[in-house]
Amino acid sequence: MNDKVKVYGGQAVIEGVMMRSREAMAVAVRDPAGEIQIISHRLTGPLRGRIANIPFLRGVVGLIDAFGIGYRSLMYSGAVAAGEDAEYDEPVAWGMIGLSVALGIGMFFILPALIGQGAENWMGISGGMGNIVEGIARLIVVLVYIWLIGFMPDVRRIYGYHGAEHKTIHAFEANAELTPLSVARFPREHPRCGTAFLLVVVVMSVLIFAALGPLPLLMRLATRLILLPVLAGLAYEYLRITAKNVDNSIVRLLVLPSLALQRLTTREPDEKMLAVAITAFEAMRKIDGAEGQAVSLDSETGVTGKG
Repeated sequence: MNDKVKVYGGQAVIEGVMMRSREAMAVAVRDPAGEIQIISHRLTGPLRGRIANIPFLRGVVGLIDAFGIGYRSLMYSGAVAAGEDAEYDEPVAWGMIGLSVALGIGMFFILPALIGQGAENWMGISGGMGNIVEGIARLIVVLVYIWLIGFMPDVRRIYGYHGAEHKTIHAFEANAELTPLSVARFPREHPRCGTAFLLVVVVMSVLIFAALGPLPLLMRLATRLILLPVLAGLAYEYLRITAKNVDNSIVRLLVLPSLALQRLTTREPDEKMLAVAITAFEAMRKIDGAEGQAVSLDSETGVTGKG
């Protein structure tokens, strides 16, 4: 595939950034000594086979894949930032991912569903209005959660690296020079951000769940869980369409809420954060589409590489 049509993305981690394409990934983290440590490799496995190209199903597959890669990246970055050796236990990792998913579902889907049901029972409103109350509660929970954790010093730094990730990808897509000074001038919001996925899921949940009408509590909770993959698939396809037509005036209006929400999930990065994001991006690009190629950057940059 030609590099011009490849889509790159990433994730902020602890004192660093993970950058990825469909075929490769790299994580760059600044250690306590101030040096940037890198780990990078090609992405293989069943989640990148034909199943990843099936419309609607690919959204669920991509979400599972992102959770796995994201957790590995966080574990590595946490160890490097603490000056420790990175250790990864596969069963424990997937157990932690499962726990995180369960907590997320409980907070963002089960709790709002209970609020909606309570509004119907105690306030005497209709099932349709109860679903709308549920949707509003879900949006409020998401916004309050993002806002509150932003006060934590460590999370504030992660939000800074999030901004650095977006600026780096913007700069690459604009064919700009990948230096901290050049990258710094680009926006810290990006229309393909995962924040957009979360917001689209919330909005679509209002539309889909409202169509179900009034339901008993257990049935209400069951439908929220059963329809989660459907929501993920629909949200993914919606974002694919908007990403391909981001220059369209209507699409630009549609992505405005996502860009506004990213004002909460990103912060202006400093020069060192930008350097880490650029390093991760360049390391990922070095192995993207090149089987088995190791990363080894100039030692004068203070970067060490692992293939």
